[in-house]
Order: sequence, then C-alpha cells, then structure tokens
Amino acid sequence: MRLNLLYRSVVSGFMAALLCGQSLAGQTCSDKPVDGTVLRNALETGLQLSNVLDELQPRVALIGRVGQDLSAYGLRYSHLGFVSRSAPDQPWRVTHLLNDCGTATSGLWHEGLGNFFLDDMFSFDSLIMVPDEKTQQAVWALINNPGSMNRMHDPSYSVVAYPFSTAHQNSNQWPLELIAEAVGGDRINTRDRAQAWLKANGYQPGTLEIGMFKRLGGRMFKANIAFDGQPGDRRAAGLIDVVTVESIRQFMKSMNMEQTEREVIAKGLVQTAN
Repeated sequence: MRLNLLYRSVVSGFMAALLCGQSLAGQTCSDKPVDGTVLRNALETGLQLSNVLDELQPRVALIGRVGQDLSAYGLRYSHLGFVSRSAPDQPWRVTHLLNDCGTATSGLWHEGLGNFFLDDMFSFDSLIMVPDEKTQQAVWALINNPGSMNRMHDPSYSVVAYPFSTAHQNSNQWPLELIAEAVGGDRINTRDRAQAWLKANGYQPGTLEIGMFKRLGGRMFKANIAFDGQPGDRRAAGLIDVVTVESIRQFMKSMNMEQTEREVIAKGLVQTAN
C-alpha cells in the first residue's frame, strides 16, 4: 500500500529535533548500524543549517545536498528538497522524494535536517534557496496537504527521468513540478500540465553526456535507471536531459522567484573515507 508520507528516525532524546529511535542509514538499505562518524557529521550539519535557517526565517526554502560526486558533469549538488517548520518553536524538517533502496520506485519523506544527511553523503556542504514570499506561501500550502503532494508524485523512479515526460520521475523532478503547481495556478493539477507550464516558461533541463556503454550498463544492471522517456535522437547522441539542482536554481532566477541564496560549507566535521 502506498503511504501519503513516510517518516524515519535514528536517535531519540535531545537529538530528536534534528535526527527524527532506530533506522537504516538513510536509503542505503544496509542492515548495519549507523556509523558513529556519519551520525556525528549528519547531526553537526543539521545544527549548522538550523542556525542559518533561524537567521533567514523562511516559511519554506529549498535545500540541496551533495549526495554523490557529479563533478564529471559540471554539477555540485545532486538532490533537492523543501525545508520548513510547523511553528517558530518547532524544528526544521525536510520534505523530499527518495528512491526506494535502488529499486524502480520512490516515496515522499518528511524528516529532520540531520536525517537528510544520512544518505551516504559525498560531502556535507549544502545549498539553501529561499523563494519570494508569494512562492513560499503557495509551496507551504501544497507540502502541508498530502493530497497535493501526491498529485505531483509518480512512484515510477528513474535517475535519468526526462523532464518533459510522465513515464518516470527523479528526486529533483518532484520539487520542480510542485513549484510549477504552486506558481502556475489551479490549472496546473497534473504532471503533464506542470511540465507544459515549465516548458512554456523557459525551463531548461541539465544535460548529461553519457556514452552508449554506460547507458547499456545502467539499463541492464540498475533498476532505478531507465532511459525510455528520453528523446531517441538525443539519447543516440549520448545527451541525456534531466532535472538537476542547478537547472532548478537557474530557472528560479530567470523567473525572479529567488529571494535569497546561501551556500553552507560544512565546518568542524570528522573526516570520513569520502
């Protein structure tokens, strides 16, 4: 049965505000206990971000993380979600889409800032983008209504989902389509309408250069990689168009949606293998 919203937690007591008990280490789906260094780094990152958000005081912001090294594609941030809180005295929480353990499906998650950084991070640096007040209010209304959130969610997941196809969805596509719903008005109530609105308003996806052998390997051995929504001519040329954090960043700037942007460089963390 599909749930409207999923929650996860890793510790209790005084850490609960940032690391919302017992859980697997993010979405790696390993049954090993959470590594102590990773846990400390995630908690410290959550504290640093909470302090920055307390200073900025957004109703809703977007938060990007460096879950994997995408520097070969000219990208820094790999994954984006919404961050908000229910009241000024409550902890900040992230609402985002996650792939289910490398399968071909996804779910929507609502969790603490620390938890957001438990998913096998390449780096603990992060990006905060605060939209204008009107966009914040519209997004707030949607992320606090499970029906609205699910309307733009398709559980058929692909890392390389094409931005203008409803065949699949990747983790950055869901927040972008939700922004389209929030800003585009009542007519934008389906994924195809959200994508048409994005195209009409000049959204430009990120383009990854991925050769044939890498594409074949992904299709054969990774359940969460499906190229079938990509246009045939560009796919044959090794050009794969996807929703990236950077493309959302540029689109928000082009639409004058962004009010404030802050890159938060992780400080004082214990070094790991990454």
